Amino acid sequence: MKKALLTLSALALCMAAGSALAKDYKELRFGVDPSYAPFESKAADGSLVGFDIDLGNAICAELKVKCKWVESDFDGMIPGLKANKFDGVISSMTVTPAREKVIDFSNELFSGPTSFVFKKGSGLTEETASLKGKTVGYEQGTIQEAYAKAVLDKAGVKTQAYQNQDQVYSDLISGRLDASIQDMLQAELGFLKSPQGADYEVSKPVDDPLLPSKTAVGISKGNKELKALLDKGIKALHDDGTYATIQKKHFGDLNLYSGK
Repeated sequence: MKKALLTLSALALCMAAGSALAKDYKELRFGVDPSYAPFESKAADGSLVGFDIDLGNAICAELKVKCKWVESDFDGMIPGLKANKFDGVISSMTVTPAREKVIDFSNELFSGPTSFVFKKGSGLTEETASLKGKTVGYEQGTIQEAYAKAVLDKAGVKTQAYQNQDQVYSDLISGRLDASIQDMLQAELGFLKSPQGADYEVSKPVDDPLLPSKTAVGISKGNKELKALLDKGIKALHDDGTYATIQKKHFGDLNLYSGK
């Protein structure tokens, strides 16, 4: 009987410890790089705006938690997660095998291809042969960086890394770059829609295994509780039409969700 009581006591202690370890989220801190309009950028008043920002705020509203946005350069996102600077990354982070080795992801937020941007009439295309000897800029920490190092560098293309996308476009406009490589929708609906982008065009999508399209919320490895919570919120946005409303606000009739 004493042994049974001891066993029950031990079980009770284990259950209590498990309850203490389970985090009750009242606030979600999201890492964001606000240099990637129309997904995430800053308005004139300094507030964060964009498709990802609206989705993140809607997820928090659905889950009845407070949203806190923490700004970071994109290449600092995964280190930031590991250092507990934020709970998740909502900053157009593509799901890749390399990233899945070190962090986990929520279900899909949206899907989009990669493309180049260059001056109209330049004669450049997405084919690496046309870019040989040219200089192409990319944002550090992105899938485009991995592609630049694995493919472009080996094809005789000069590549240049930048801390954020705004710096890439600045050097493209100044003529220090012949082209830039980034998310196609970001280029079309962000840069090309701006006055500075009027003389530029976007290439066809770049088809390469190093450039997948599925984007999700990045979270710390093994945080199954947060993944379940985020997936619940994302599903609710689709079920009640909130996702469709936000998508239409930023992209019109364009459908970014692949349903995977």
